[in-house]
Amino acid sequence: MIILVINCGSSSIKYKLYAVEKDIFLAEGTVEKIGEKQPTHSHKINAKEPVKRKVEAADHHSAMELIINCLIDKESGVIKSIDEISGVGHRVVHGGEEFSTSVLIDEKVIASITKFAKLAPLHNPPALAGIKATRKLLSNKPQVAVFDTAFHQTMPRDAYTYALPYRFYKKYGVRRYGFHGTSHKYVAAKAAKVLSKPAESLKIITCHLGNGCSMAAILNGRSVDTSMGLTPLEGLVMGTRCGDIDPAIVMFLMEREGLDCQQIDDMLNKKSGLLGISEISNDMREILAAAKEGNEQAKLSLEVFYYRIKKYIGAYTAVMNGLDAIVLTAGIGENNPWLKERLEKDLSYILNKFNAKVLVIPTKEEWMIAMETYDIIKKMR
Repeated sequence: MIILVINCGSSSIKYKLYAVEKDIFLAEGTVEKIGEKQPTHSHKINAKEPVKRKVEAADHHSAMELIINCLIDKESGVIKSIDEISGVGHRVVHGGEEFSTSVLIDEKVIASITKFAKLAPLHNPPALAGIKATRKLLSNKPQVAVFDTAFHQTMPRDAYTYALPYRFYKKYGVRRYGFHGTSHKYVAAKAAKVLSKPAESLKIITCHLGNGCSMAAILNGRSVDTSMGLTPLEGLVMGTRCGDIDPAIVMFLMEREGLDCQQIDDMLNKKSGLLGISEISNDMREILAAAKEGNEQAKLSLEVFYYRIKKYIGAYTAVMNGLDAIVLTAGIGENNPWLKERLEKDLSYILNKFNAKVLVIPTKEEWMIAMETYDIIKKMR
């Protein structure tokens, strides 16, 4: 069964084509700068080098059409026709409280994704654009929505409830939702295999550390807490997001700096985090290089980043009353050995007490989306 995985951003579409039953990917790529002057398309066939070219892509529909045509092209393609595609899996960031699992997309699901766009205005609208385009272009193929928030729907009320007037939860759904659920679910399952124990018997802390960062406490295979909240802004220090701060800082800076709501939102999401502290970059590689050269702000950004991770590990160990493994994943987690080494040194008292391990496990979010889609389609047959 061949599954097409789609991940839409506001001006980009990432895709990956899998032969699921053979456990291999056939092709992947990205269309970037959709709707801008110079869109580009990068396309890679399995082990071959990627090919990048300038294209015309005025909107998500034309970008999706370009992708599909590329996949069946005689030179760049990997399948003979779209008939070989069994279904499409879409990454959708926010599913609110309605979706605790992946679902087959119909008009009711589309209406719900639209409704939750108010909670993820940067993510859900592009996902909807991709869904609508793909449903038109591949009208006879089942489409599946895989939600970032779904895995965290097992959190208990005391973990997801904010200490705000309760009417805001009832009226607007203001609560902790969490994100990166597909990644947390995947690496937790892999950790159970590494430890040769059933996931239902383990206490695991997963750390998805990329430009966006989040952690989750996974008790007996279920997410019981996670660092991101109503939006992906809460929690750890990230590439450009501030993570946890005193909420009064927002009003203080708005008044002192004369910022409006959009400007403060832009600052917290796009100009803070590693970039904000270092004033160099949001790229961990560039910050590490600057720190080695003696840049004090680069050093400080690394220390704040690391401290927040260590702090959450302590909290989640207490939440689960124990620990079997800490899992590092995503770009920073997978490619910075110093992080694993330092955690093993600094948290030796916790690791030794519970005989826990620090593991590095590459995440495969697209593969998980493909598998979730495959499972749903298989049940339809």
